[in-house]
Amino acid sequence: MNEDKIKGQWKQLSGKIKAQWGKLTDDDLTVAEGNRQYLAGKLQERYGIAKEEAEKQIKQFDDAL
Repeated sequence: MNEDKIKGQWKQLSGKIKAQWGKLTDDDLTVAEGNRQYLAGKLQERYGIAKEEAEKQIKQFDDAL
């Protein structure tokens, strides 16, 4: 899914994202607003994973949509 589509459907996606990564807060998702880099940074912070792993997880999530 491209970045424009993600931003357009962010409210629907944020529920799925929260189900996938429960440690993310509503504030995290509000600030992210479809920004993959910000989301990857928050995954790194909340889950203690490397940047590459966070990006990989986001890509897998995106591919599953």
